[in-house]
Amino acid sequence: MKAKNQRLTLILVAVAAMIGAALLAMSALKDEAAYFYSPADLAAARPSADQALRLGGMVADKSIKREADGVTITFMVTDGKAQTPVRFKGIAPDLFKENSGVVAEGKLGADGVFVADNILAKHDERYMPPQMDGKMHKTGKVE
Repeated sequence: MKAKNQRLTLILVAVAAMIGAALLAMSALKDEAAYFYSPADLAAARPSADQALRLGGMVADKSIKREADGVTITFMVTDGKAQTPVRFKGIAPDLFKENSGVVAEGKLGADGVFVADNILAKHDERYMPPQMDGKMHKTGKVE
């Protein structure tokens, strides 16, 4: 076999291996992908009950209710157009509060309630840790 043919064969094998690896990675990640929805998107699309989702929006004012068991929380997520009820069993992050951003990971139940497995609380770029609150000016210098 000539050197030219060996290089061509090697390149073809390498390309086939790369395509195979990409297809294998895509099939493995297919089951782990969670699509991001807003409450208005959920109202319009109504995904299947077994599909992993991420629901994002703002926690509606005066909507957080804590159950008697101490770990179950129900609240409403809104995007200004629609609201979706959410149930979460676990410990909520410290930044989780009303009128703040939230991303809930979980599945939409048959009753229309989003059952969250995980809650991610969002904050704005002006976040200040409680320990530093009041100790810094707007200029960012420590008093």
